[in-house]
Amino acid sequence: MIEQRFFRFLQERIGLDVESVGAPMVERALRQRCAVVQAGGLDDYWLCLQQSTAEQQALIEAVIVPETWFFRYPESFTALAGLAQKRQAELAGVRPLRILSLPCSTGEEPYSIAMALLDGGLDPTSFRIDGMDISPSSIARAEKAIYGRNSFRGSDLVFRDRHFCETDDGHQLDERVRRQVNLQVGNVLDPSLKSQEGLYDFVFCRNLLIYFDVPTQSRVFEVLKHLVHAQGVLFIGPAEGSLLTRLGMRPVGIAQSFAYVRHEDPPPAMVGQPLPQPRPLTMPPLAPRPVSRPARMPRPAPAQIAAPPHGQDESELLATIARQANAGDSTQARASCQRYLQQFAPKAQVFYWLGLLSDTEGDTQEAISQYRKALYLEPQHAETLVHLATLLASQGDEAGARRMQERAARVGRESER
Repeated sequence: MIEQRFFRFLQERIGLDVESVGAPMVERALRQRCAVVQAGGLDDYWLCLQQSTAEQQALIEAVIVPETWFFRYPESFTALAGLAQKRQAELAGVRPLRILSLPCSTGEEPYSIAMALLDGGLDPTSFRIDGMDISPSSIARAEKAIYGRNSFRGSDLVFRDRHFCETDDGHQLDERVRRQVNLQVGNVLDPSLKSQEGLYDFVFCRNLLIYFDVPTQSRVFEVLKHLVHAQGVLFIGPAEGSLLTRLGMRPVGIAQSFAYVRHEDPPPAMVGQPLPQPRPLTMPPLAPRPVSRPARMPRPAPAQIAAPPHGQDESELLATIARQANAGDSTQARASCQRYLQQFAPKAQVFYWLGLLSDTEGDTQEAISQYRKALYLEPQHAETLVHLATLLASQGDEAGARRMQERAARVGRESER
C-alpha cells in the first residue's frame, strides 16, 4: 500500500507502531493534512512532507491524540509523595529533587506531580519538575495552564479548590504550582537524552511503551534507564510492567503505584524503612518481584494449601492475592489463587496472576496456558493481553505478539473514551 511510506516515517520519527493505534487513525490524519495543504493526492502530500519540517510536525500532531487528566492513577502520586520525602532525606539538602514527566502532553501529569509534592509538605525550593513532549501545541497548552472539564475526572476533586481559580475559559492553575514545572519540546528517541545519565530521581513515562514495537520499546527503556538515577524510581503505565521486569527492574512494593526500581540494587532511601501498606485492590498489580533462579519453581501440592481464614469472602481473598503478589511472595500468592479457584467461580484476574507467577518463574508454557485461560474468560483483559504479547515476542512469535498488542491498544483506547 502507498501508505506504508507514511507508516515508516512515523515509526522512524516517533517510534510509533502504527498497528497499535490502528491504520485507520493514520489514514484519517493523512486525509486531514492533504485537505489542509490542498495536496492533489498522497504522492503530492509525500513531496510536501519531505520538504517541510513544519508539515512533518503537523502530521505527527494529527496522529497523536493526547488523553490525560489530573491525578490519573492517584496511587502513583501518593507513592511519589512518600518516596520523595525519603529521597530528600537521603540527599540531605545537597541538591533539589529532580523529576521528569515524559511525555507530559498538555501538562496534567507534571502539574499533578507538583501539587502532590506541595500538598505532601515539600518546600517549593526542594524539587524541580521537567515536562517534555514531542508536541509543541501540547506544550503551548500546558504553558497556558487553563483546563476544562475533561481534565478533572473522578470523585475526589478537592485539589481543584486548592490549586485552581475558575475563569471564563476554564480553571486556571495557580502560579505557585506552575513555577515548579519547566516545560519543553522533546522526543524520547532523541539520542541527546542518553547523555543526561542519572539526572532524575523520579521519571514518569506512562502509557507510551505500549504504542511501540518490541525493538523500539527496548530502545526507549534504555533511554529511561539512563535518565533515572541509580537510586531513582520509574513510574509507568498499568500495562507496561512485564517489559520492565524482563529488562532488569522490579516493583517497589506499593500497590497500584506502578513504580519500578533497578532490580539489582534497591534505593538506599527504602532500605530499613517500611513502605506504606497497600490498600485492598480491585485489580491485580502488574508484576511480583522476579525470581532470580531461571528454572521452574516447585508448586505447592494440594495438601499444602491452607484453609482460608474464617469469614474471608471473595473480595478479601482477591485483596490477599494482590498483597502477596505485590510483595513478591510467589508461593503464598499461588496458594491463594488455587484456594480462590476451589471456592469461587473462575475469574480472569486469578488466571492472570497465575500466568504472571509462572512467567516470572521462567515457566513459559505454563504462563501462556494461564494467560489464555484468562483471555477465554475475559477477552479484553488488558494486562493479560500486554503480558502475553511480550511473552510471545520473546518466543519469536512476532505475529501472535502483534495481535495481542493490537487488541491491548484497542482496549486502552476504548476504556478512555
